[in-house]
This record gives sequence, C-alpha cells and structure tokens, in this order.
Amino acid sequence: MRTTPRDRDGYAVSMIQVEQLTKDFQDLTRGPVFALDHVSFEVRPGEIFGLLGPNGAGKTTCLRILSTVLKPTYGTAHVAGYDVVRQPERVRANIGFMSNNTGIYDRMTGWEMVEYYGRLYGIPEPQLQTRLEEIFNALKMNDVREVLGSKMSTGMKQKVSIARTIVHDPPVLIFDEPTSGLDVLVARAVLETIASLKEQGKCIIFSTHIMREVEKLCDRVAIIHRGQILATGTVDELVQQHGQPDIEDVFFKLIRDLEQTLGEGRPAVGG
Repeated sequence: MRTTPRDRDGYAVSMIQVEQLTKDFQDLTRGPVFALDHVSFEVRPGEIFGLLGPNGAGKTTCLRILSTVLKPTYGTAHVAGYDVVRQPERVRANIGFMSNNTGIYDRMTGWEMVEYYGRLYGIPEPQLQTRLEEIFNALKMNDVREVLGSKMSTGMKQKVSIARTIVHDPPVLIFDEPTSGLDVLVARAVLETIASLKEQGKCIIFSTHIMREVEKLCDRVAIIHRGQILATGTVDELVQQHGQPDIEDVFFKLIRDLEQTLGEGRPAVGG
C-alpha cells in the first residue's frame, strides 16, 4: 500500500487541488456557455469528497477534466501532484475512474477483463496475478471469474468495473454517479466498497445527486449548480451555516437562491 504524502508539519498533502477551474463551450448565438465557472476545492488522502448537484450541474465536466478527458478553458487542476494539462500521462497513472456506464465487454470473463486493464497499466505478470487474487477475494468476486460479460448481472458488472478501476492501486479514485440505475442491494454494496477504499487511505471524489449517499459516505461535500460551487463543508457544517434541518433543505435553498439571482441566467451544459 502506498504511503500518505505529508508536508513538513506532518499534515496530509492534498491529492486533488482545483483552482478557479473553468470550462466554457462556444455557442454561435449566445457566446460562451459555462459548464464550470471558477471552481476551487481540494481533497486529501483518506477523504471522500462529494460533488452534489442535479443533472447538468457540471459534475461530470469537472471529473472529466480531472481525468484528463477534457482540457479546462481556464484555471488549474493537480492530481497526485501532477498538472492535468501538462502531465496527463502521470495523472492517468495515479487515478482510477469509474463512471455510471460500466462498459463491460460481452466476450471477456470477469477475470480476463480486470487482467486486461492491469496489463494496460504495465503491472508485471507475477505481481498482476497476485493483485487479481487480492481484489477478487476482497470484493467477493470469485463467482464472476469465468462469467462472460454478456451473462453478468448488473451487480456483477459493477463489481468488475470497480475491480478494474483499482487494479493498479491508484492513490486517487474518481466515482461519477456510480449507483445510478442500480437496485438498492447493489447500490449498498457499491457504497460499502467505496467506504472500504477510504479506509485504505485513498483520496476519493464522489459525484452524486442522491442526498442519502452524501450523508452516509462523504466527509465533505460541495454543492454545485450551473457550474458554480455554492457551498463546501461537512454535512453538519452546511446544515448549521444555512440554518436548515438537513442537507436536502440546504441543497434546495442554495439552488433556489442562485436561480432567483440569475433569473434565466446561463444555461448549464455538461453532467
């Protein structure tokens, strides 16, 4: 297991640092349309940081920039100490990304699929086989070793997707709406797995629009809407600061206040 990086005073160094991150798309009739609007936050090792927002709030755009799929229009983002624009290869080597689309190959077994991703990351063969055994045992996946993707249940596919996300033991994990469309039992298993990864010291950023997931899982949360972060803190801090009974009421109050301020405002794009 990788050690947690620390500064000279012994405090954990942020593994994700986002400063004034902005992404706009050009519209011929309306000019620039902002998917992200000067977003800033940081995430430390052993922390689950939630991005809570409705569809189209900018969550997926942010995560795609962090995973080097998109380039920002303005601002900076560093993951595991590497710049997402200038050092994309180093960023990709230090992250695991799981979207809500499992993308499981029909003609590969569970074992073959995770093994394939391990080889893509350049894990030496003897080490890879040991790593696969560890993951399949830890995630209770031995029942899918020989199951083809086309024959897997939704729960099996999610387990395989998580396994290939963590096969190279990255320090940073990115989960984009990982429980979307899942039944209650499978969603619970996914959340429990993510919680166990936090206990291993992983830095985790978790995108969702589901309040109970934030309350159950996240150490801190940023509420995002129309590409802007409206508030950041623990659930208790946000409830206290905004004088609301729970995070759901905080969420709707902040969104309602922003909509009233903007009126029609800029249309949001992105996920």
